[in-house]
Amino acid sequence: MLAVADRALDEARESDRRRADGQKRGPLEGIPVIVKDNIEALGLPSCAGSTSLLGRPPTRDAPLVSRLRAAGAVVAASANLSEWANIRSSRSTGGWSAVGGLTGNPWALDRNAGGSSSGSAAAVAAGIVALAVGTETDGSITCPASLNGVAGLKPAVGAVSTGGVVPISRSQDSPGPLARTAADAALLFRVIAGRALPPAGAPGGLVVAAAVTWRTGHPATDELFVRTVEKLREAGAEVRDVEAPIPSERDHDDELTVLLCELKDGLDAYLPTRGSGGSQSLAEVVAHEDALRAVEQEWFGHDLFEKALELGGCDSERYRQARARNLAWARGCLETALGGADVLVAPAYGPAWKSDLVLGGHPAAAAPTTMAPAVAGWPIATVPMGLAQGLPVGVSLIGRPGSEGLLLATGASLEAPARPTWAPPQRG
Repeated sequence: MLAVADRALDEARESDRRRADGQKRGPLEGIPVIVKDNIEALGLPSCAGSTSLLGRPPTRDAPLVSRLRAAGAVVAASANLSEWANIRSSRSTGGWSAVGGLTGNPWALDRNAGGSSSGSAAAVAAGIVALAVGTETDGSITCPASLNGVAGLKPAVGAVSTGGVVPISRSQDSPGPLARTAADAALLFRVIAGRALPPAGAPGGLVVAAAVTWRTGHPATDELFVRTVEKLREAGAEVRDVEAPIPSERDHDDELTVLLCELKDGLDAYLPTRGSGGSQSLAEVVAHEDALRAVEQEWFGHDLFEKALELGGCDSERYRQARARNLAWARGCLETALGGADVLVAPAYGPAWKSDLVLGGHPAAAAPTTMAPAVAGWPIATVPMGLAQGLPVGVSLIGRPGSEGLLLATGASLEAPARPTWAPPQRG
């Protein structure tokens, strides 16, 4: 956790009084919810883990936070995250921020909690709260959901307002729920999206595409995925093995170019909304972090920020061509993989790797599952499919825009939730 809300206890008492008077405001009445600290919420720092926004609290609630309060939720705290939602350094360690320190994985405290919605997922896994909100640009809900053994959803881009969210990418950012179960994630999504989900039944009758080319390379995880897919067959789904295209180096480079260009323009527009004091642009953030190098760059620098400044924003042919190529690749990839299927499934990540602030922390085993839906703006849900060598691993479900309810309902039939036992650090 990064901070506790100023009025959390007062709001809880107010909720108790409403309940006693029979004045329940909505489906989350009295339920504590935490939000990732890049989401504006009154009474919380909303600093994206950075000292350049610390002491410049928001003067408004993000629209999604307003929806939480209107539904009766107690916005209790903000969760630590990978600083600036993990767009700052190519050597970053997931879950570390200059303000919040390093997030621990409750399954084994020396293991990484993933990023960038690290604290949101870890808090749910640890039982601190049942519901949390994260954000994802590419993998930032999927990864911590898988590594912490919880359910998560990145909705289609635009399904949940990004107003009041510290931006990375206008084309890929999306806030979404993290919860103990897919059913709870669906409840939270309905609230923050402000719309009902269409009814979705059991997997029987579904056509599911299983991506045989998207595997983690971790044997126990990939074997568990094969058994998980069998559950769908046993439930009556038609399962088709498909060869989903693998992103090339150029595809990755195009995505990074797009993200860094959109980051520069997005932060330059956003930072002045946080008041006249402090950094007003990405260039000023870089200068601030250089001046506070001992705090902000103790473990790694900000090479991605520097590259974003070099690229200069979105008003360039380089950006436009990269975005056009990247979007064409992503849509072609997903249409090829899905074909006439309703849902595309693949493993998410292998077990959590050990955190290493000295050398940087990167996934030891990851499937190329998140990139195509991230670039295309399509939804992706992730639920725990069990334990691999004592640590949780997840299965991801991808669908077309508007299929969030179907993804979570299908995920509910597959999930194998378990609670961590707070294992001490291990030598293995």
